[in-house]
Formats: sequence, structure tokens, C-alpha cells
Amino acid sequence: MILYPAIDIRGGCCVRLIQGDYTRETVFGHDPSEVAKRWVDEGARWLHLVDLDGAKAGRPINLDVVKKICSSVSVPCQLGGGIRSESDLDAVFDAGITRAIVGTRAIEDPERFARWCIAFPGKVALGLDVKNGRPAANGWLEEGGRSMDNLILDVSKLPLAAVIFTDISRDGTLTGCNIPATADLAAKLAHPVIASGGIRDQEEIGELSRRGVSGAILGRSLYEGTIRLSDALNLAQTGE
Repeated sequence: MILYPAIDIRGGCCVRLIQGDYTRETVFGHDPSEVAKRWVDEGARWLHLVDLDGAKAGRPINLDVVKKICSSVSVPCQLGGGIRSESDLDAVFDAGITRAIVGTRAIEDPERFARWCIAFPGKVALGLDVKNGRPAANGWLEEGGRSMDNLILDVSKLPLAAVIFTDISRDGTLTGCNIPATADLAAKLAHPVIASGGIRDQEEIGELSRRGVSGAILGRSLYEGTIRLSDALNLAQTGE
């Protein structure tokens, strides 16, 4: 199981939101590249970056910060937030990103999303953000019109890098991950499924691993110390 420390970028800073609410923000660092180096020094093998300004604007905004992070660390980084066009994909890959996470386009224009996955096999991940049981779009500000079952059917045969499942109601709350829904998705898909949203302790990491989930994104739990990355990495490696 791979653990992904999260670095959410807004206004050039490393922040965390609660339930995707832009008015409920906590700043955890004014230089995200230094935060990135901290997690890598503690053993992280991947980093999960989110351009929060980009998610709201509909285009990448913090690419200078992203580029600085990618050039500062020796591990691959994945990025989500505002990737809505072919030129956006080119820009984030040029910035050093290994894996681009697309959510809104996959919901609103599945045919275009499929073309991107085919053009960049193994480099595009689906960001499946769920609100009230339905996929959400546009920086979590809107509920999409597609059903989960239809979306899963559409992406099941695409050459995706991964599917990142986030229950928005739990994100940033430390109230616990939606393990049943995440494990159910992992059972339905051949793609790696990465859990996100509300993970609070190591027991949840062990349960996700035992239930076939390939990875977990850790945010507020790391920044507030309810999980120590070194301990969590050991747990993810042993599965115990």
C-alpha cells in the first residue's frame, strides 16, 4: 500500500480545508516545497498535490509552486485541481508532475476524458469526489449529474493510472474514512483505488489495506499529528 502525504496549495501556501469549504481554511506552511521535503525526508515515496485555486478557477493556477515542489524532491508527484484541457495536461507534465488527476472533465465530458487516458496511458488518474452519493465537479462546488454506476462502467476499461475516491463530507474532518464505499469501489475496479477523505488513525490504514485498497492520501491527520508518517509507512508495508 502506498501512502500519499497531501499538500493542498492555495495562494502559494500549504493549507487544509474542511469538507472542501474554501472559507474553512488552516495554513500549515508558507513554502509548500519545504513541506514536501519534510514528508520525503520522513520516508514518503509519493506526494499528492492539489491546486485549490485551480480547482475553483477551472485551470491550473499554482504551477510555479508545483514546479518548485517537483524539482525539490526525488519522488513522483500527482496533481489535481483545475485540469480541464489538453493544454492543462501538457502544462502540469511540463512542471514535473508524474500523474495528473482529472475529476470535473471525467464527469462532464467522458469522451474527452477517455481520449486523454488513451493519449497518456498510465499517467491520468480519475479523481472521483463524491457528495451525497453522486460525483461532484468544479472544485467540489457542484454535484454532477452522472451516477456512480455509470461513471464506473465508463472508466473500467480505460488505461487509468488510478482512481482516487474522496467522500467530501469527511474530507479534512478527521472523522474517519468511508471505508465501506472505498473498499466496494476497489472490488469493482481492476485499477488501483486510493482512499482519501477523513483518514484519522493507523487502524484505518490497516483496514483499507486488508480490504484491497491500494493507497491512502493523508492530510490533516499528518499535519495535526494523529498519524506519524514513519509509523504509518511501516504499517502500510507490513499490512499489520
